[in-house]
Amino acid sequence: MPVPQIVIVGRPNVGKSSVFNWLAGTKISIVDDQPGITRDRLTHLMSHEDRFFELVDTGGMGFNDADNLTKHIEEQISMAIESADLILFVLDTRTGLLPMDQEVAKRLRLVKVPVICLTNKADDHTFDSAAEDFHRLGFGAPIKVSTLQNRNRGILLNRIIDSLPEPGEDGDLPDDEPVMKVAIVGRRNVGKSTFVNTLAHAERMIVSEVPGTTRDSVDVRFELDGKAFIAIDTPGLRKGKSQRDIDFYGTHRAQRSIRRADVVLLFHDCTQRIGKVDKQLCDYIANQYKPCIFVVNKWDQLFGQMPTEKWANYLHDTYRTMRYAPIAFITAQTGKNVKALLNHGQMLFKQARQRVGTGELNRMLRDAVKRKAPPLYKNRRPKIYYATQVGTEPPTLVLFCSQPAAIDATYQRYLLNQFRDYLEFDEVPIKLYLRKRSEHDERDDIGSGVAADA
Repeated sequence: MPVPQIVIVGRPNVGKSSVFNWLAGTKISIVDDQPGITRDRLTHLMSHEDRFFELVDTGGMGFNDADNLTKHIEEQISMAIESADLILFVLDTRTGLLPMDQEVAKRLRLVKVPVICLTNKADDHTFDSAAEDFHRLGFGAPIKVSTLQNRNRGILLNRIIDSLPEPGEDGDLPDDEPVMKVAIVGRRNVGKSTFVNTLAHAERMIVSEVPGTTRDSVDVRFELDGKAFIAIDTPGLRKGKSQRDIDFYGTHRAQRSIRRADVVLLFHDCTQRIGKVDKQLCDYIANQYKPCIFVVNKWDQLFGQMPTEKWANYLHDTYRTMRYAPIAFITAQTGKNVKALLNHGQMLFKQARQRVGTGELNRMLRDAVKRKAPPLYKNRRPKIYYATQVGTEPPTLVLFCSQPAAIDATYQRYLLNQFRDYLEFDEVPIKLYLRKRSEHDERDDIGSGVAADA
């Protein structure tokens, strides 16, 4: 299962960013009395009682941004809530229950994950009676906390762990595999709806030569060789400057479909050059850590005229950050290579859900460091001690080292390539975290003789 996400929400100025920094144990999010400072989501990987989870800070709900970024802030909040496994609803003990708190509570009652109420700024027991007023929001007894006085941090962390879903077991996939959701995305008129019709063997989608026929994301359930799939057809996208209001919503629906999907098929028309919209979609898929197949459609029109290697090199040269993504050449109109494409998608789905044993992971890492040690940082070589896998979908790895800041992006890419070459994650994105080994942790699976200590 993926690393659980703990999302912090609330109206402006209740101390969400302070709670985020307090739990993380380091100053990451900007804390200021001025409302609206936090706009984008901020994340931090942390652990408690051997459970890893991602802490997510969000902007204030119900805040009208002076720079006309209200829609952007709201979108980021919605995305965070959508992906949450647990929500921390932060309230201000000193101001008491305000109408905006009630509005936030009304929205959270529609959420299907647990919600924990925190009454912040309760520095001591004299504030406890005021905090009890928040009980009537309907989320149970609030936890009274103070980031300034470090009050009840342990109680909150224990409550978080108790509220998280049970961790998945290591090993093979269960016999009863879940239905794989496939998002079909791309520019206008690249054949996405035709592809869905071919899958469903029925005219479920309106197929037309007029670009932009599909204006909403539609789920189509189908079976292949006795296995169930869900295809998510999405609106075709065009450049931002050409967008009308209807296209704005289409873009957001397409992005939501990508977030919902297990595997994304990024469609291209083989007779058209890759454009800005394609690159933006690719970046979004990469940022969401979704397995992806680059699909080159209408290949019958170029068959025999251009080698597939030329188009494949064109894709890899364009999408340099996703060179690991496989490529499929199909003709959706006739169904040619469609079954092979879905079988490949299923392989990616399994890769993203794989777990690698800690021993195997660290043996591979030890060999990688032997082949190429981390570069010097301020005349000293950082030391990597061990790695562990903490989640799937995407495979999420944590490397414990002496100086996380000393492991630069180039060396991280080297390690990711090594993981893909020697583990079972060769065609899917991998999320990599670097963490400093704690003072009480003496574990060193890589070996002191591999790289000089920092």
